[in-house]
Amino acid sequence: MKKKCSKYRKLSTEPIKREHRMSILLSDEEQQMIERYLEKYRISNKSRWMRETILCFIHKNISDDYPTLFGEHDMRR
Repeated sequence: MKKKCSKYRKLSTEPIKREHRMSILLSDEEQQMIERYLEKYRISNKSRWMRETILCFIHKNISDDYPTLFGEHDMRR
């Protein structure tokens, strides 16, 4: 059973301090696609949306990316 990503972190007494900046470059088409999505779903905080989207994707896929003794090709035989 896959775990669902929660949209909001659990409440704690200490606030999270984000100190590491990341930046990416997008083509015009990619930028327009993101802008249309944000507008369609009325997302006002682009930074939070990007962060949650990326981390949720990683969190979902990390459980599927476990080490195996044999390669996928060997196991399918």
